[in-house]
Formats: sequence, structure tokens, C-alpha cells
Amino acid sequence: MENFIYDIPTKVYFGKQQIQHLGEIASECAKKVLLVYGGGSIKKNGIYQDAVAQLEQSNNEYFDLSGVEPNPRVETVRKGVALCREHQIDAVIAIGGGSCVDCAKVISAGVYYDGDVWDFTDNPNLITKTLPVIAIITLSATGSEMDGIAVISDMNKCEKKPIRNLLMRPKYAILDPTYTFTVSKYQTAAGAADILSHLMESYFSNQDAYMQKAVAEALMKTVIKYGPIAYEEPENYEARANLMWASTWAINDFLKYGNTVAWSVHAIEHQLSAFYDITHGIGLAILTPSWMKYIMNDKTIPDFAKFARNVWGIEEQDDKKAAYKGIEALQNFYACLNIPKTLQEVGIQSSEHFEVIAKQAVPYLNNNYYPLNQDDIVQIYKDCFQEGE
Repeated sequence: MENFIYDIPTKVYFGKQQIQHLGEIASECAKKVLLVYGGGSIKKNGIYQDAVAQLEQSNNEYFDLSGVEPNPRVETVRKGVALCREHQIDAVIAIGGGSCVDCAKVISAGVYYDGDVWDFTDNPNLITKTLPVIAIITLSATGSEMDGIAVISDMNKCEKKPIRNLLMRPKYAILDPTYTFTVSKYQTAAGAADILSHLMESYFSNQDAYMQKAVAEALMKTVIKYGPIAYEEPENYEARANLMWASTWAINDFLKYGNTVAWSVHAIEHQLSAFYDITHGIGLAILTPSWMKYIMNDKTIPDFAKFARNVWGIEEQDDKKAAYKGIEALQNFYACLNIPKTLQEVGIQSSEHFEVIAKQAVPYLNNNYYPLNQDDIVQIYKDCFQEGE
């Protein structure tokens, strides 16, 4: 196990009606806040009104940045930075899923930077100070409420890049599972796939990290148990609560400390969704089984066999057969959530851009679980393109 410093300072308020604490925690760090949210669903389901009521009771002045995209655009981040400077904002409150939180994080850093926020994608050390970020989560997926990572896109360049700086980690997070009751089946499925992918990225590493991987197995089984329940019973509190907490712990660094994580599938999906603007969790679900099959060899088979037995309960004694049965079990899980199997099903009708997209992914695959070059990535894309190919 590698050396590490454990420091996860986000204060989490978990459970029903925890929004009642928003006023007091906002007042601890701000007089003026920027509310960052997406397409307006939070106004239809009342979550926005809940938040505003608390801010008004605590005499916090608030301003809105709405319309954050599912793959948040750098232009929206720039707009948020401008609003913060114009109104002398003290804290940024994200209400939504990971895209809103990621947008808020980069806004919080951009306020104190004289250059363009896109610079952070090449050099996150340019971030030296941030505004406090408060995350109010309405979708269990990215776990962005407790980590120091943000992903933003420049669609003019067809680029989607991560930014990692622990100064961006939210100061507070409000996690009310009832706020996810109105999430659509499609987004519930995509969220479950995203959580599972985060856990698999930690699990398939070249470190021994026995304890972290055992915890990851338990969290994966949590998603496997409760994902289908939440999909079929959207107001099942236990299902929504377990998914929400698993989402947070999948990526809050607990599983990564002491265990080098390579982000193998995320690296190749980010570039795909930058080019085609597909839903991140769906893209991960389509790519992951093909990635597993593509890198299956004598080196990786023991890990995939362990995954099959410990996570899916596969009893096959032959490692290779067990490994493939584990992949089949994963595909069956995605199928029960009606997740598309191919890239064509999500609107990608041609493979002509795969070479360009793969080239953009290569720089993000340093020290990954199993080495992949541009040709390898192109082949994985092609394997996912159309069923039967």
C-alpha cells in the first residue's frame, strides 16, 4: 500500500429534510451566494424553493446561474465567474447532479485566477484559492460532492478534460435521498452505471490494496442490489439512500488513498462524450464490458475472476471461465436497467472519428491498469459500435 495523507474535510448532512441546515451553513461562510443549477427541474419538484426559503430565513442574498449542461461547458463556467465577480459572491451553492457541482467547483477557483479557467485543465496547480462550495445533490452518480475533481468540456474543440485540485472539494454537502425520487428511469440507470464504474476503476488497479478493494466489492454489491430497485420503485427510500451514499464513497478518495487508480475506462469515455455529447454513465456502461474483454489475458484474468466471484457470486472454478461469466453478469445488470448496448443506440452512426477521439484519450492513460495505445482504443470503440461486430 502506498503512503498517503487522509484528509476529507467535507461536512455531510445526510437524510430527510437536511436542507433545513442550509441557511446556517451558508451563513458560516457567506453573505452572498451563487446558486448553480441545470434545466429547471428543481423548480418543478420544489427543491429550489426549499433552498431559497432557507437562504431567505438566514438573510443570505442569492443570485442564479441556471442552464448548466449535462457535460458542463467552459462558457457556462466563465459566465459563473463573471457573476461572482460582479456581485462579490462569497460562496457557490450547486443544486443538482455532478455536472452542476463540477461547474460550481471550477467557478469557485476561477474567481481567484486572472487567466481563463480552461487553463486549469492543463495545469490544476494554477488553482491557489477557491470560494467555499456547498453541494445539494439531486442525482446519485458522480459523487462529486465530496471529491476535488471536476470535469468540464469545450465543445468547440470537442474536448472534455478533468481538473483535480483538492482546494475544490466542497465544504458542505446536503444529501437527501428524497431529492432523487423524481429522477427519471434513464438517469437512475445512468447514475448507477457511473457509480459502478467509479468503483471498478478503483478495483482494477495494479496495487494490492486488499482493504480498499474489499470495501469496493461491498459498495459494488450495494449498487447491484439497489440500482434495479430504485429503477422500478423510484420512491423506495432505502434504495435511493443506499445508492446516494455508495455514490459518495465510490469517489471521495477513501478507496484511492494508498491505491493508485488509473481511470482506464473514464479516460476513453470522456473523449467520446466530448465529441458526441452522450450521457456519461451510459457511455461507461457501453464501453466497460468491451474494455474488459479486450484486455483479457493471463495477467488480468485472475483479477476479473476475483471480480466475478466476490462481486457477482460466480462459483466457476476455472479462472478464465469465471472471468467471462463476471463480464456477462455485468452486461445482464446493465440490461435490467435498459441501458443501450451499442454506440449506435446512443446516436453515433459512424466510426469515422474514432481515430481522432482515441488520439485525444491517449494522454490520459498513463500508468493505467493495462497499457492501451491509440489503436487499442479505436478497436474498443469499434467493438462497441454495433451489436455483433
